[in-house]
Amino acid sequence: MTTYTNFKIETDADGIALVTWDMPDKSMNVFTLEVMEELEAIVDATVADDAVKGVVFTSGKKTFSGGADLTMIKGMFSMIGEEKAKDPEGAVKTLFDAAGRMSWLWRKIETNGKPWVSAINGTCMGGAFELSLACHGRVASNAKSVKMALPEVKVGIFPGAGGTQRVPRLANAQDALQMMTTGQSLTASRAKAMGLVHEVVEPDQLIAAAKAMIANGLKPVAPWDVKGFKAPGGGIWTPAAAQLWPAAPAILRRESAGNYPAALAILKCVYEGLQLPFDTGLKVEQRYFTEILQTTEAFSMIRSLFVSMQELGKGARRPAGIDKTEFRHVGVVGAGFMGASIAYVTAAAGIPVTLIDRDMDAATKGKTHSEGLVAGAVGKGRMTKEEGEKLLSLITPSADYGALSNADLVIEAVFEDRKVKKDVIEAVEAVLPETSIFASNTSTLPITGLAENSRRRDQFIGIHFFSPVEKMMLTEVILGEQTGDKALAVALDYVAAIKKTPIVVNDTRGFYVNRCVFRYINEAYDMLIEGVPPVMIENAAKFAGMPVGPLSLNDEVAIDLSYKIMKASIADLGPKSVKPEHMALVEKMVDVLGRLGRKNTKGFYDYPPKPAKKSLWPGLKDLYPQKKAESVDMTVLKERLLATIALEAARTIEEGIVTDPREADVGSILGFGFAPYTGGTLSYIDGMGVKAFVEMCERLAATYGEHFAPTPLLKDMAAKGDTFYTRFDPYGETQKAA
Repeated sequence: MTTYTNFKIETDADGIALVTWDMPDKSMNVFTLEVMEELEAIVDATVADDAVKGVVFTSGKKTFSGGADLTMIKGMFSMIGEEKAKDPEGAVKTLFDAAGRMSWLWRKIETNGKPWVSAINGTCMGGAFELSLACHGRVASNAKSVKMALPEVKVGIFPGAGGTQRVPRLANAQDALQMMTTGQSLTASRAKAMGLVHEVVEPDQLIAAAKAMIANGLKPVAPWDVKGFKAPGGGIWTPAAAQLWPAAPAILRRESAGNYPAALAILKCVYEGLQLPFDTGLKVEQRYFTEILQTTEAFSMIRSLFVSMQELGKGARRPAGIDKTEFRHVGVVGAGFMGASIAYVTAAAGIPVTLIDRDMDAATKGKTHSEGLVAGAVGKGRMTKEEGEKLLSLITPSADYGALSNADLVIEAVFEDRKVKKDVIEAVEAVLPETSIFASNTSTLPITGLAENSRRRDQFIGIHFFSPVEKMMLTEVILGEQTGDKALAVALDYVAAIKKTPIVVNDTRGFYVNRCVFRYINEAYDMLIEGVPPVMIENAAKFAGMPVGPLSLNDEVAIDLSYKIMKASIADLGPKSVKPEHMALVEKMVDVLGRLGRKNTKGFYDYPPKPAKKSLWPGLKDLYPQKKAESVDMTVLKERLLATIALEAARTIEEGIVTDPREADVGSILGFGFAPYTGGTLSYIDGMGVKAFVEMCERLAATYGEHFAPTPLLKDMAAKGDTFYTRFDPYGETQKAA
């Protein structure tokens, strides 16, 4: 049989061909054009070979497959842009054909006349799971690493290689819709319970079980190709469906505010497809997929949440020519909530960590935080008892700075006070090896100022974590004026080791994320003062695509923290840096009413004991004369909340704080959930066009204040027809897409 670059084929004495997908020089199998061509050749070859009775398809790597390849996705969007400019109608036809390539290849496997069994040995995502669904049998390993999902909706598209047609013909429609509109991952046992997998076996039995299915007479025909097939639950025209389908779009709108065209397309594909013959259903899916690929949302979300996130995670901003650091020992100074959490994620990455505080009691209390997290993970089955014990064994509490004498990296996470931090920097540097890096986890104090206390400012950097550290995927790496390349490389290596996504920003008050967050909160203050009903502020934010309203977010970060930051701004930058009305509002909430936020169970919301849910504090509407709800335009509220954040992101680019638009976009989504369907703050501007954004800002500025005035950079970009991704091209050459 022919040799293939990405596949290995071994046919046994029973005539079962084991096709092992194992791409050279890749840690994970992904679909490329070459892989698809080889796979089609394998189908043709196995059909033509009379000695082959059936095929078992598996992966030679720890994971099965992550789905489509970055370069293939980027290439598709580049093609859309270039072809549309030359021949708009022809471009859509070309796109339609490209969109169906995978779908019809999977259909070819399904109808090839010989049984195929997918043996799933690890993470199986997207197109790879759709390929498995087109096989006649599916066996999954019960290893904890096995996860199956159709997560495409999370990046603005949907399962367009038969997923919307096969899943609801195997599982009931409600489970199918839930799985695809949320992109949720399934364990092997859940997939079997839903009817998506036939068998779940021990890892070492996987191939034997798959071969046994063929040997036992597996028919090479999909259920829907058998005459008289009915979908689980009876399809669309049943009493159960009459309850599901009228509610489904309403539930989707409640969850997504209509901001995700791909999620609605899933509903349409399933509803229409279940009323049609299977091949016609696939064509319907292909048409919707072609339509969704042309939306701004799909382009922006794929660019930021798929392409850029992977590029940043793989070290797009790491300086070249510096050896990768393998961390043997990390120190964390400050065993409070943040320091204890940083120690936990460090140990979870398998790195020994010393947790320092002023005395052993405080340091040991910090380790207790990790013990609680481990107990929770073990209780939920996310970690074995042995894994938990190993993690905890890597955390050593101490009150002795001498324990840091062989640390590769030390992170300080002490109280936000310059004097306290100065003392820590000096104490650590007295014992730290000359080649090691010192990082500060400050959230408010500029790194350049803190580095003045250091004897080696080129090895001083900021690594800003977000709370809760174990859940938040973003870290801001902050460069002081004298931070060197070695410090940056080590910081990025550490962030990669703890499996988080970094953005690199230059030094400024509030860095990038907090500057944007406080614009969001400040706009809500303006709205409250204008008399906009508080519930409308929170709902407008959710309709705009934000995960939480600005008042709820302020409660989470603490209203007294906002108060401290305002006072620090006035002390450092003068009284004009804070609006007096904002100061009066926050002062009243904190000093007069004692409403500090969630931490003392009363802020803009009231927090009753569980299981009761939080609710807006009724007294909030008595602070200012209230407007009638019908006089407030929800569209304008949504524009204000998104535009004020996007403007701040544009200012950070103009000031040279953020230098790569990918980082502004990814940082805004991972850092505070900026409306993911936009692709992030700068993609929001690029998506509507800089000219349209400038016009919107000028309209808002005329009514709501000068803080909406577009910046000189934005005006210049609007005049020249630029976008952020062309003006500040992260790839070094202007590209039309991605």
